[in-house]
Amino acid sequence: MEEKMTAASNYDKALLQSKELYQYILDTSVYPNEPEPLKELREVSAIHPRHWMGTAPDAGQLMAILLKLINAKRTIEIGVFTGYSLLLTALTIPEDGKIIAIDVDREAYEMGFPVIKKAGVEHKVNFIKSEALRALDDLMENLDNEGRFDFAFVDADKINYLNYHERLMKLVKVGGLVIYDNTLWRGTVVMPEDAVGEKYKEGRKLLMEFNKLLANDARIQICHASIGDGMMICRRVP
Repeated sequence: MEEKMTAASNYDKALLQSKELYQYILDTSVYPNEPEPLKELREVSAIHPRHWMGTAPDAGQLMAILLKLINAKRTIEIGVFTGYSLLLTALTIPEDGKIIAIDVDREAYEMGFPVIKKAGVEHKVNFIKSEALRALDDLMENLDNEGRFDFAFVDADKINYLNYHERLMKLVKVGGLVIYDNTLWRGTVVMPEDAVGEKYKEGRKLLMEFNKLLANDARIQICHASIGDGMMICRRVP
């Protein structure tokens, strides 16, 4: 019952036709296979006043499969919040895998950290409290980091998505993946501007421009998945 209530409260991020259909996917595919640490972290995060910022569990399930398919070992996460996608990545990559996790809000991360520690994967995480552009630039100063990373997940300030993209194109290796979250912005990308709520207008404009740029970027192969709030999956190509 608690899971059903949480799913219903987060449904405004989903793009499916009905809450019932979304709940069906959660009940039949996601929740039965969700590792216990992720369930626990989702429950911990539910009391956060901005709980809706967490990664949707069905989107996380897709991420886990992609991480496995490319045998990801070194990853970057921009925007951590309480750490659902971070923990998912840590549980999925090998024992000697490493995640560089970047966020300006350490307090939210520390809310979920006890669960990460309890799961025994905290040694895989290098949390950096910083503006992401500064942290990425610091990584790029070391030329050994060029093409070193297998995977990156971005769920952060939309105004900098393109700036993150340019840096990640240098840090992620050919054959690696970069995923950008919230790229359909609650479906507003296809709505007339005058029908869009004021708080969504700026993000809508930024993401429409960003999606168009990615569609024409010869450095990547893309798939725009209508899962969660939209996920743009980018495969780095030569």
